[in-house]
Amino acid sequence: MKRMPNVLRFLCVLLFALTSFGLFAQDAPKLTLETMNDPSLFQSFGVPRTWWLDDGSALIFDMSKPFPEMAMEHLDPKTSNRTVWFDKDAAMVSFNNLFEEGKAPRIFLMPQSITGSGEFGLFLVLGDIFVLNMKSSTFKRITQTPEDENAVRFSPDGRKIAYVRENNLYAYCFNHEKEIRLTTDGSDVVLNGTLSWVYWEEMFGRQDNGFWWSGDSKAIAYLQTDESQVSIQHIADFEPYTPTVQKQRYPKVGEVNPSVKVGIVELNTQKTTWADLADYEYIARIKWLPDNKQVSIRTLNRMQTEIDLYFTDRETGVSRHILKDTNEAWVNRTDDLYFLDNGKHFIMASERSGYDHLYRFTMDGKLVNQITTGNWAIRSSGGPYWLRSAVKAIDQKKGWIYFTAHKESALEKHLYRIKLDGKKLQHLSNGRGTHAITMSADAKYYFDTYSNISTPPSYTMHKADGKVKLVLKESTLGGFEKYNAQFAELVHIPARDGFPLPVSITRPADFDSTKVYPVVVNVYGGPSAPMVADAWQRGAIWENVLLNAGYICMKIDNRAASAVSKNLENLMLHNTPGSTELDDLVDAVKYLKQRPWLDNERWGIYGWSGGGTNTILGMCRSKEFKAGIAGGSMIDYRFYDTIWGETMMKTEAVDSLAFERCSLLNYAKDLHGKLMLVHGSHDDNVHIQQVWQFVDKLIEADKLFELMVYPGRGHGVRDRAGRRHYNHLMLDFWNRNLK
Repeated sequence: MKRMPNVLRFLCVLLFALTSFGLFAQDAPKLTLETMNDPSLFQSFGVPRTWWLDDGSALIFDMSKPFPEMAMEHLDPKTSNRTVWFDKDAAMVSFNNLFEEGKAPRIFLMPQSITGSGEFGLFLVLGDIFVLNMKSSTFKRITQTPEDENAVRFSPDGRKIAYVRENNLYAYCFNHEKEIRLTTDGSDVVLNGTLSWVYWEEMFGRQDNGFWWSGDSKAIAYLQTDESQVSIQHIADFEPYTPTVQKQRYPKVGEVNPSVKVGIVELNTQKTTWADLADYEYIARIKWLPDNKQVSIRTLNRMQTEIDLYFTDRETGVSRHILKDTNEAWVNRTDDLYFLDNGKHFIMASERSGYDHLYRFTMDGKLVNQITTGNWAIRSSGGPYWLRSAVKAIDQKKGWIYFTAHKESALEKHLYRIKLDGKKLQHLSNGRGTHAITMSADAKYYFDTYSNISTPPSYTMHKADGKVKLVLKESTLGGFEKYNAQFAELVHIPARDGFPLPVSITRPADFDSTKVYPVVVNVYGGPSAPMVADAWQRGAIWENVLLNAGYICMKIDNRAASAVSKNLENLMLHNTPGSTELDDLVDAVKYLKQRPWLDNERWGIYGWSGGGTNTILGMCRSKEFKAGIAGGSMIDYRFYDTIWGETMMKTEAVDSLAFERCSLLNYAKDLHGKLMLVHGSHDDNVHIQQVWQFVDKLIEADKLFELMVYPGRGHGVRDRAGRRHYNHLMLDFWNRNLK
């Protein structure tokens, strides 16, 4: 039998390989409504949970490991050695022994918070407090009450905890195994150490930060809130047969705010001293000075254009005014206030130059020097966008401040350091994209969560000079690779005046420039709240579902949302939702419609919250979109809360014409295209009242629309069943109206 010639044999192998590849490519799985919850996709997002300890070491809990291998580990940054910190099996036995046999609830052995020494970990279980001694791997039950405890926090010395029960503040001392009641006048309308809704949502970024331990762990500064004059919002349940009604204290624009004052309570006497402050509307921030003799308090006026810094004496409550920071539009809240150990200076962030920068002051409020300068802003690397916390550490011995900023690009976040005198600025982080930083208290090491638009997060430990010390998690595509997922291209599109608008464009894997595609645009649009960022995003999963359904996906930021400068976000003053958002959105879309592979007649737009607002704005005040899905939409700022609504729009007493001009109720009659409104019946942020108002105007104008109300859901559809349904709903809507 003759052997096949080598050339012919090679051609056969090549033909087989190509055929096999073609068959494989055709059969390769795609991201669809059915596959988008594949657990392998979420492997790309997770990074270890870490806590820096007071001695400069760290604790690590890596949830990417198989469950039997998960453990709390101690990391020595000098040697990179990792050792198991406590015996989880012994800890679980100890926890179960606190309950009757078989009655112990299931818990996940990762504490909600940890003392600076790493000795104790906090667990809230069924409303009660449990503390794990990680040295002995044993649990202790701290409370066993019918009422829930909340806002639980360790003292700085790690020997006490403070918490709130029924709107009163309590402390518990481990050494004496004794609970101390610190306030007695808490009620349905008087809150001690816990926040009213509007403070929780807007002032403190959805964190119940209503009290602050002194550095010596002997006193607590706290907020006392009187909500008795705040208007009540009623939210009707849909169960049981005769529904109950939930009540929410919610001050709307122009109405009475909660009355808030600052108390300082001593643990040994339970006596409260009240801070004597000048006229103010809001308590914006509280922070103890290093000497523990004074508390810094920042207050805001009603229009939020002035923030005042006071130092309040711990014993007498007498308050000394230190400085005032102002802005013609509004002053953003910032946590970037730091007191130096020398007792002579403090560092504070301010946007007085039009950009967020750091400044050094004497303790009587006199400016020493501006530390960071330039046409760029320092910026937080995590947390809600409306809060600011860019400083990661201050090395007072060597004179370095470590901070994150938008210096390279507003689409990126990087780590820098600079001397207190504003000299020797150094760029430390490597790799285009976004770096989220947590730094040790001694400023010798830091953890960096790094990603960009096409690179999932890695997690590394670095020396203070930026050099990599240890890789804790490599970047991995996980299921994104299996499904041949596509990632966005980041571009800038010129507005009518040439301003470069940030845009992301994601195209399908089999993109063909000779074809014409429908487009779905995702928007948000709030002040300094960009959606377009050079960072790994969970939205990439949904975008790929849309790509595989035949769409091209985009995100567009208006200039006020771009986070470039304070000057740009101030364009929204007395003008939102308005021309700043609309003109930039329309300019970007018109420019993009010149591309031959985009169908000019089949553009959709969607978003939630502010994105829902801007969806309705684009559907009613332009004709660029054929269809839109608006979720959780704010329609008229007169129906919104005081702090956020008055930030940009102020009150009708200040400018009633602005409210009328910007109310989307006036533009319902101009609806163009197919609109679906989506809302949660129990939305405590943007009440469904806003949608009912808009629906009524659409009916008056004889405008057809679609409406989906999710029963019992809040400001977002986050439960598994609801989210699955919402995804099906959106894709069905696009297929009916854009294909």
